[in-house]
Amino acid sequence: MGKITAIRGHHVGFAPAVPLGNAAGFIRRRDFLLLEVEAADGTIGWGEVGASPWAAAALIRHGLARQVLGQDAAEYGRIFEALLGLRGYDQRGVSIMAASAIDMALHDVAARQRGISVAALRGGALRSRVPAYASGPFMVEGPDPYAGFPRDIDAYLRRGFRAIKPRAGVSPAADGAMAAALRRQVGPDVALMVDFNRGVTARAGLDAAQRMAPAGLLWIEEPTVPEDLPGYRMVAATSPIGIAGGEALGSLAAFREFLETGAVSVVQPDMSVCGGYSGFARVAALCAAWDLPAMPHVFGTLVNFHASLQMAALLPARRGGAAMPYPFVECDVSGNPLQTVLGEVVLDAEGMVALPEGPGAGFELRAEQLAPWITESWSVTA
Repeated sequence: MGKITAIRGHHVGFAPAVPLGNAAGFIRRRDFLLLEVEAADGTIGWGEVGASPWAAAALIRHGLARQVLGQDAAEYGRIFEALLGLRGYDQRGVSIMAASAIDMALHDVAARQRGISVAALRGGALRSRVPAYASGPFMVEGPDPYAGFPRDIDAYLRRGFRAIKPRAGVSPAADGAMAAALRRQVGPDVALMVDFNRGVTARAGLDAAQRMAPAGLLWIEEPTVPEDLPGYRMVAATSPIGIAGGEALGSLAAFREFLETGAVSVVQPDMSVCGGYSGFARVAALCAAWDLPAMPHVFGTLVNFHASLQMAALLPARRGGAAMPYPFVECDVSGNPLQTVLGEVVLDAEGMVALPEGPGAGFELRAEQLAPWITESWSVTA
């Protein structure tokens, strides 16, 4: 069906209308690398890097592209192994992020060339729709960081979300009050989780977890930095709420060490960090050995969201305490224009997103549609 003939990178970004606050600080600029891979027959696939887009682009342009150009996208597994072999000393960082975008795009190309979805390419979807959770609200600047939460939560409920993940970490007392207020607002049937975004100490995270427990949270996410494995153990040992994390981890070895703590109840690999479809599948297998649910973390553009939706459709169902079984898929509700280039995510009456019927990752994107947000583009050809 044609070898890979071109790799094009599009650096896209924007400044949020209102800075997005979490326990680690305020996000005032969001930048991504969207990778466009083209085969000789004209088929195009898309991949994404969110964490280190400029560094990943340099690696692709000046090294990794040579392992991809002239190759058959259907051999994505062999290509992924070749990319891993080029990591050198960078076993857990930018190299795996660059490989993630390539792997996502190659899967997209290979599935489109066959007229099937990526889920079908990888063996067949286990479900036709996936529960979605609203990733928000975010803190605001000023004396009351949680001031806008009631308004935002009402908006999410009107859109049909049945699971919501606000940011937390102002102080244990404020966090406890916030969680209690949200539970009163949404009632008993909406799932609530909170995300500390690695912005508090393990001790503060534990204090907050104990104060938030009456709100019946599904999980607290990243109560401390992922390198603080003893901190994760300490929080989990006495927290009445399950712990989630893993979005910042890249290598399989890093996930192995994370799971060996025994502290994690929900594992959240990000496909743009952990190796795309190929890397996520390996992490999911590792999680299965520990009898833990894996679900995609995604807080980027429509590319990673659609890839994560395909991946979520491949994962076995796990009961985690909510009315709906895991996996969930995370939905950026912060007003991200790169999430809504092709329109808002549509939920059904039960708060679920349907798996797209189209081939590949299920969306049709042209580079010119990204023009308002492109800061730089480049290409490498065979």
